[in-house]
Amino acid sequence: MQPPFPGMDPYLEAPSLWPDVHAALAAALRRQLQRQISPRYAAVLVPYTAFETIDVTTARAMVPDIGIVDNNQPAPPATGVAIAPAPLSGLLTVDLPTRYSRIEIRMLSDETLVTAIEVLAPVNKRAGAEGADAYERKRREILRSEVHLLEIDLLRAGRRPSLATPLPPNPYFVFLSRVEQRPRVDIWPLTMQDAIPLVPVPLRAPDPDVPLDLSGALHDIYADARYDMRIDYRQSPPLPEMSPADAAWLDAHLRGCGLRD
Repeated sequence: MQPPFPGMDPYLEAPSLWPDVHAALAAALRRQLQRQISPRYAAVLVPYTAFETIDVTTARAMVPDIGIVDNNQPAPPATGVAIAPAPLSGLLTVDLPTRYSRIEIRMLSDETLVTAIEVLAPVNKRAGAEGADAYERKRREILRSEVHLLEIDLLRAGRRPSLATPLPPNPYFVFLSRVEQRPRVDIWPLTMQDAIPLVPVPLRAPDPDVPLDLSGALHDIYADARYDMRIDYRQSPPLPEMSPADAAWLDAHLRGCGLRD
C-alpha cells in the first residue's frame, strides 16, 4: 500500500516507529544516490548511537543493578513489623541507546568527504540534550570545512538547525549549505499536502548536482515496511499538536482516502 500523504506522513514521526523509519530512509537514500554517483564517488552509511531520553514503563524489561538470588537457605523468621507501602509511585526517565545513521558521499580515489547528509533524529533537536549539543558541534565543524551539508528535517517537534534567518511555520524543512555559497543556505519549506520536490545533492566541482527524491524514498519504505499495518489513521492527529488548519485538512484528507469513518 502507498502512503496516504503526498509528502511526509506525520504518523511516521511516532517514537515507536521513527528509529525504523530513519534507518529505512537512510538506506533508501543511499541506494538512490549510489546509482547516480558511481564510479567516481561512494555513498556510505555511517552509524552512530544516540542516547534518547524516554519514560520506562513496567512493560519494558530492564536489567537491575542488584539481584536477589535464592540459594535454598531457610527464610528468616518474620519480625511481625508492618511495612507500609510507598505513598507514591512514578516512572523512571532514563537514557537508552538508539542507533541511527548519516550518509556521507566520499571520493572513491582517496575517501575525501564531499557531502554530509543528515536525516535529523529527535535527539538532534531536543534543546539542552547531550545529543543536540553533540550534533551542533558536528554541524559547526562541517560548516567550517570544505564539505557540503544537506539536512533533512522531517520532525515537527524540537529545535530547528541554527539559522540567522526566521523560518515560516511549515512542519518540515530541507536545508542545503554549499561550500562555495556559505553563509547562504538554500531552504525548502515542506508540507503534508504537497509532494517533496527533488532536492539537489552537490558533489565536487565541476561535477553536476544529482537529484534526491525524498518523496519516492518515503513511498518505497512505506510499502516495503508495511507501515500501513502499524498505523491507525482513525486516531486523533499525531503529536506534536497541529495547527487547527492542518488538523482539519488531515481529517478531511484521511476521510477522503477511506481511512476514517
